[in-house]
Amino acid sequence: MKNVKDKIKEIIYRLKKHYPEVKKTALNFSNPHEILVATILSAQCTDKRVNIVTQKLFRKYKSVSDYANADIKVFEQEIKSTGFYHNKAKNIIESSKIIENKYNGIVPCEMDELLTLPGVARKTANIVLGNGYGKVVGIAVDTHVKRLSYRLSLTEHIDPVKIEKNLMGIVPKKDWFAISNLLIEHGRKICSAKRPDCVNCFLSDICPKKGILGN
Repeated sequence: MKNVKDKIKEIIYRLKKHYPEVKKTALNFSNPHEILVATILSAQCTDKRVNIVTQKLFRKYKSVSDYANADIKVFEQEIKSTGFYHNKAKNIIESSKIIENKYNGIVPCEMDELLTLPGVARKTANIVLGNGYGKVVGIAVDTHVKRLSYRLSLTEHIDPVKIEKNLMGIVPKKDWFAISNLLIEHGRKICSAKRPDCVNCFLSDICPKKGILGN
């Protein structure tokens, strides 16, 4: 590879070739508020578990107002299996109240406004904007993206905001939305945190394996 921009183009090409079915987040949702709720629930939890929980949740809570007026103790039990349920319940209910009262029940579609909501940092905001509104202003950096970006030497940082800035500087803007979902898929299937399958990884020849034991 001549430089990091050539490298990232090759990485994206290979990821798209191997994961052609990956078009968006694995979280199930049908509107911007549902993807907001699902993303908050996904912190330190698998998308599979979140989808199991939201299948029932979305049938019961159909509007922003339903969440805003939810009984927090009942809501905590409904989302308990996603972990950290006290904070998640509080953030979802409080965010819903703000959306209902300040934004007329409509999830804001601007980064700055989303960042004022409880439980929403840039990762969540990017996921809501990209999936809920088709608006891409950044790159969502979750634990998989963070891990793979470092292992592939796309960044020297471990802070998600700094990683996002690095990626935005080298990833073509047309691929900002795709790169997160592709790296997440690769992180799940091949490049896991504890036991990365480097032998069967189609990126192994251009990956320095930074931070992997034995390298």
